Amino acid sequence: MDKYASDFVDNLIFYRTKKNMSQLELSGICECAKSTISGIESRKNYPSFELILKIAYALEITPADLFVRDSSKNEKEIRAHIEHILSEGLKELLDKEFSAR
Repeated sequence: MDKYASDFVDNLIFYRTKKNMSQLELSGICECAKSTISGIESRKNYPSFELILKIAYALEITPADLFVRDSSKNEKEIRAHIEHILSEGLKELLDKEFSAR
């Protein structure tokens, strides 16, 4: 399986679980069999273009979001970066406040 297909599957699982949606629920919205979603997530099947659009709609994301490199890693990296910036800013603020006393 190539990198894009692997990223697609990782992102599909990430966004589906983020919405607390089961494979059965997703398949119902996408009007396909649960085994279709299961087959895609287990890397045995590839979705059609039409199904990619339906999946994106069901997950309330753009189709492109399914192909961006592993979104779960991106989200973790962004969160860590924001936490780092906030902690540095808070530390500077505290240092200024308490060093002035």
